[in-house]
Amino acid sequence: MEIYIYIGIVSLLAGFIQGLTGFGSVLLSLPLMALFLDMKTAVPLVALYATVLSLILLVQLREHWRWADIYPLFLGSIPGIPLGVVFLKQMDPFWVKLIIGAVLILYSLYGLLWKPAVLEMKKRWIYVFGFASGFLGGAIAAAGPPVIVYTSLQPWSKDRIKVTLQGFFTASGIVVVFFQALGGLVTGTVLVYFLAAVPLLVVGTWAGSLLYGRVREEAYRKILFVFLAILGVMMLRN
Repeated sequence: MEIYIYIGIVSLLAGFIQGLTGFGSVLLSLPLMALFLDMKTAVPLVALYATVLSLILLVQLREHWRWADIYPLFLGSIPGIPLGVVFLKQMDPFWVKLIIGAVLILYSLYGLLWKPAVLEMKKRWIYVFGFASGFLGGAIAAAGPPVIVYTSLQPWSKDRIKVTLQGFFTASGIVVVFFQALGGLVTGTVLVYFLAAVPLLVVGTWAGSLLYGRVREEAYRKILFVFLAILGVMMLRN
């Protein structure tokens, strides 16, 4: 019974963070799940959570959906994933986490202490950021940071930023879950844990989205930078 309570609490927190910021549920929930679950159970469970969370938010923000913002990121990520896996096999991922964590912290400090420039990038740069996300996803299971940095640089509304993140995370999450299921990782135990926690996952997402609706555009960008810094610190510690 205790394990269901732990999973429920983590799910509630993950839903709240994702509902508020549009990202961060994986890097928050995976270390916590790993405290009381085997990694072969925790990883596919968190992947299911993340995909469902992104899908929920995608439906909430469907009026702001722009496929043209999302598909270049997703297409760019596809060749990056296998290269990241190869890198993981050949190199020590510690150095990747160290570099990315430091970059995220520095970029976040820049965004919080100075007013960062916003710009409409040429299309080829979108593929570059998508490729970087795929590479990091394959190498260290953290595909989010490059896409988050990319969207924070755009002169977009907070809704457009958030729905673009959800579109990318949903598309990439479905691919990840598919291959995990194909590899036999999505077991009956994983599905039972997942279904048991879905109600709290939804409640957490609703609460985070409610708070998000009261946040102004400028404040939302500051929240993005704060959580990017937190992700950077978590990368340095893992």
